[in-house]
Amino acid sequence: MKKISVLGVGLVGYAIVKDLLKEGDFQITAVDIDHANLKKLGKLKNVKSVKLDLSKIRNIKEAVKNSDLVINAVPGFMGFKTLKTIIENNKNVVDISFFEEDPFQLHSLAIERDVTAIIDCGVAPGFSNIIAGYVDNILESTKSFECYVGGLPVKRELPYEYKAVFSPTDVLQEFIRPARMIENGKLVVKEALSEVEIKNFSQVGSLEAFNTDGLRSLAKTLDIPFMKEKTMRYPGHAQIMKLFKDCGFLDNSSIEINGKKIKPLSFFSKLIIDKWKLEEKEEDFTIMQINIEGIKNNSNVKYQFDLYDEYDRETHTTSMARTTGYTATIIARQFLNGSIKQKGICPPEYIGKISGCYENLLEEYSKRNINISMKKS
Repeated sequence: MKKISVLGVGLVGYAIVKDLLKEGDFQITAVDIDHANLKKLGKLKNVKSVKLDLSKIRNIKEAVKNSDLVINAVPGFMGFKTLKTIIENNKNVVDISFFEEDPFQLHSLAIERDVTAIIDCGVAPGFSNIIAGYVDNILESTKSFECYVGGLPVKRELPYEYKAVFSPTDVLQEFIRPARMIENGKLVVKEALSEVEIKNFSQVGSLEAFNTDGLRSLAKTLDIPFMKEKTMRYPGHAQIMKLFKDCGFLDNSSIEINGKKIKPLSFFSKLIIDKWKLEEKEEDFTIMQINIEGIKNNSNVKYQFDLYDEYDRETHTTSMARTTGYTATIIARQFLNGSIKQKGICPPEYIGKISGCYENLLEEYSKRNINISMKKS
């Protein structure tokens, strides 16, 4: 029986644990600092719940020491250090933490330790990268890649018309980090929340899309002259967040108030977390559209991939937890069955190029009622 440690069992980590248990051939160690998160797991067969502060390196070492594979689902601000520690302890890892640092800084270390570290293994980044790698592999040349993605509550409530369907701290990073994209084969940096445009979808109506730093590894690994990623929200959300940003609420430098130093971002995060918290059984949806253009058989071709997924009322699992967490568990199974042999830092686009992995992912998605449509023209 394979042993898997899941570090972080919040909304997504919880879904990961539950999905891994379906086949009954894994022994899971679920690790979190929050007793409430661990309590939700109850007394599941083949699950050991461990309360540990994963901000401490010695606790990470303890959590992974007996693992055949680690799934890193901690918040982004802890992600890079946690991933580095996992690799240093010679453990293979599937990572969904949305950290800011360049993961390829750890490539030499992972090679040295004979470790496979599959990074950014969620929906976007994650499945979006897998699609990019898959299509790039079957085209003679790829001209452009664009990804539009959003996770939103079904019920719209003013003023934000938004709830955090993953870590609120990581959500705020989308509005802070400069958006990197590729134009004419060169890296271009633009302000987050910029270049707002309206996209229309039959399932949800109009959404606004704005620049965010979602290309991640794609900007380095694929030779595509035009690439961009945009986050989608209900119309008006970008203007609200830009106002907060312009007022300094998203600054991470300390300011002094009444003789005490405080980081505006930490203060704002503390205030907003309850306002952005999904209510129990509150429904959400995930929507993503990917457009890729290129050359095949000396002709121009266009691919359009569409994903629309909703809250699972039977299991009470959020759509974002489903699309992110199940991507991680499916890829974890592919690694454990030997389909993925790449050593070092392995971004999802590499998996898209491995024969059979993309098709298996779609098959496993379908079993979980996550459906992808594809149009080619």
